[in-house]
Amino acid sequence: MSEDDGLLGGGDIRALAAELGIRPTKRLGQNFVTDPNTVRRIVRAARLSDDDVVLEVGPGLGSLTLALLPHARAVVAVELDPVLAERLPATVGERLPGLATRLTVIHGDALRLVDLPEAPTALVANLPYNVAVPVVLHLLETFPTLRSVLVMVQKEVADRLAAGPGSRVYGVPSVKARWFCDVEAAGNVGTSVFWPVPHVDSGLVRMTRRQRPPCSASRVQVFAVIDAAFAQRRKTLRSALAGIAGSPATAELVLREAGVDPSLRGEQLDVAAFARIADRLNDARASRGESS
Repeated sequence: MSEDDGLLGGGDIRALAAELGIRPTKRLGQNFVTDPNTVRRIVRAARLSDDDVVLEVGPGLGSLTLALLPHARAVVAVELDPVLAERLPATVGERLPGLATRLTVIHGDALRLVDLPEAPTALVANLPYNVAVPVVLHLLETFPTLRSVLVMVQKEVADRLAAGPGSRVYGVPSVKARWFCDVEAAGNVGTSVFWPVPHVDSGLVRMTRRQRPPCSASRVQVFAVIDAAFAQRRKTLRSALAGIAGSPATAELVLREAGVDPSLRGEQLDVAAFARIADRLNDARASRGESS
């Protein structure tokens, strides 16, 4: 079977929507991909293997789902809209009947997902910009079997996720994503391939699971340091971490013990530096008889 078989074009998308009596809603961040070449590009960028179990979030009418099925052992699609979740298996059965058994559809919220019928190895999704970062971080934390991620998100979100230390757009999403993965930009996507046409371009981001930075602090503790460091970007770390450390003087001591210049700002540190700070912050609390 060719990978071109069964893919949805713009006319197919509109016909399905008309059949179901729906129009894309801003509330759910629905922008359906109408261009088969774009979903082929996403699948190529995802670098899937034949034994991958792909987790797709927000499959919508099935544009990307149909492109994924020939390239994975299984696809688990999580859809919040009950009408779309109910229709997707039928769409796959009509257009790719030989691959229909590879698909499992779950009606639910990806942000509340804690269990799946099969351990996923790859996340591939077209995500609404307003939930993109929380969804990706939640799924990476919840499913350690996820080895790779390829998401299409609003261009601004893609730039933030892929940014490195020192970049103007480097921030909380950039650092937290790197707790789990190496992150890289994987290309831009224009507005014309969506229905309805969004007001901004999109970007592809690829993530590859790696070992977390060496530290004894927990993810929650490290993330708390990251949040504090970026709460007011103009502040030096000595000032920004004063609240979480107990005082500016303690913050300075913790930073120096972590090998970090207290006069730097959060945007200049990588995730490993934040992990060292969290470790030293735990040490400081322990010396005062406080719990972490």
